[in-house]
Amino acid sequence: MKRLLFSFLVIVLFVVPVLTACGNTAKQTSSETGSTTNNIKQEITLNAMSEPPTLDPALATDTTSGWVIEHLFEGLYTTDKNGDIVKGAAKDIQVSDDGKTYTITIRDDAKWSDGDPLTAYDFEYAWKRVLNPETASDFAFYLYYIKGAEAYNSGEATVDQVGVKAIDDHTLVVELEEPVGFFDKMLTFWVYFPVKKSLVEENKDWAAEAETLVSNGAYKLTSWIHDSEVVIEKNDQYYNKNEITMEKVTWVMINQATTYYQMYKGGQIDLIQSIPADAIQTEKSNEEFKITPLFGTYMFMFNVKKEPFNNPKVREAFNLAIDREAITNHITLSGETPAYAFVPYGVKTPSGEDFRAQKEAYLKKDLEKAKQLIQEAMQEEGWTKFPEVTLIYNTSENHKKIAEAIQDMLKKNLGIEITLENQEWKAYLERTNSSDFQMARMGWVGIFLDPSVILDYFLGDSPNNRTLWISEKYDDLLHKGKVEQDQTKRMEYLHQAEEVLMQELPFMPIYFYSNNYLTSKKFEGIVYPYNRYPNVRWAKKIAE
Repeated sequence: MKRLLFSFLVIVLFVVPVLTACGNTAKQTSSETGSTTNNIKQEITLNAMSEPPTLDPALATDTTSGWVIEHLFEGLYTTDKNGDIVKGAAKDIQVSDDGKTYTITIRDDAKWSDGDPLTAYDFEYAWKRVLNPETASDFAFYLYYIKGAEAYNSGEATVDQVGVKAIDDHTLVVELEEPVGFFDKMLTFWVYFPVKKSLVEENKDWAAEAETLVSNGAYKLTSWIHDSEVVIEKNDQYYNKNEITMEKVTWVMINQATTYYQMYKGGQIDLIQSIPADAIQTEKSNEEFKITPLFGTYMFMFNVKKEPFNNPKVREAFNLAIDREAITNHITLSGETPAYAFVPYGVKTPSGEDFRAQKEAYLKKDLEKAKQLIQEAMQEEGWTKFPEVTLIYNTSENHKKIAEAIQDMLKKNLGIEITLENQEWKAYLERTNSSDFQMARMGWVGIFLDPSVILDYFLGDSPNNRTLWISEKYDDLLHKGKVEQDQTKRMEYLHQAEEVLMQELPFMPIYFYSNNYLTSKKFEGIVYPYNRYPNVRWAKKIAE
């Protein structure tokens, strides 16, 4: 194993306190189905904003796909309505004394949505499918804890050498490269979800249509009108169906902020995120408005192999010429924090301090230095004219406003004109995945509340690192920060790794995320995780 990619102490996705809308409306509840019996249809309409690129757990890398997938599928562990880790498809899990071997018993009543039993073989097949190089899963590295996983995924070992084996229908044995104290939390992530072997092998497009997708979670996919809407309904084969109160969930796909805002106001959508900036001030006093922190960073990536960003002085100059506070105070207006580093606030160190607060800023606005750096770079590169620059972003009114602000700042502060270009999300992902850009918008949200899960983005061999920047020193420090058992030393290594990143600046951090929502007061029980979109499994509609 080349490196252990993750060594996290605390998982945020399911452990941090979650916010729920509470109400005291009296109602009768059916003990058989868990749905209300007061003649109110338990249906909710959300806005995905764009088409989910995929509903295949092995291939999904974005929050839109993940939002739907996490309602459709379930791993060996899942979360309850309080955000706590609980057993999901697993009935029992035994860990060896050395912490390397997990013997997992699958629930007797776990089934697929078509009624077939869920087996240990489905998990073995799913995980090895993720690791199969032919699958080309961008998130395969999340399974590198497993013995032989990285070697197989890299083409250096066979599938039989991967430490995952179903002994029988109900028993799965997993061998790890070394002890991982948070492996149960990792098993809640969608890349560890099962897929039905017989279905996948019969139809390579099994996850592309509602008619062919079979899932094992709280819901089943009943309709997918591409680029229009996704509909899921309660899975009557789900072992825990009695606890699921929301019967039907519809995601519409409305990109224009003004349009989906108006649809919310008109009652056509029940919950929206990313409120239009010009409406936020109006809505802040609305009891339906909510702001929640998000463990992630909004940024613009630089392709360090393309002019002008092959020169580090240009990358630094662009960073020094941007007024981040102006963006958060006058454009986004949603409680975001200007970012002068990469790792967001929210990680408590052994001393009790926040990791970010220990070193809050690696840079600050400095126009004189930025101008000087541009002149030095032009002399070094022999440019008589500054190269043309195109900034690309995925279609969104809010992204457009931020890109236009960056464009204006660079022109005003450095005299540099840049061109803006937008693309729909799926095409945008394909383009940025191939590093076909000079400067591109991106966001990175951590799976766990730990600096390493954020810093992993820029690992030299990470499929998510689209900048083509590679630093052996950075990779080495990050690896040390994952395997170090002394937590104080561990955080020191992670600070050192971030310092290398902030010296090289293959990106431009803009702000640390927050989520803003408008949720109809007709609903209660919606869960708002720290780093996911809302979970509506336990939502209840209390009024028409």
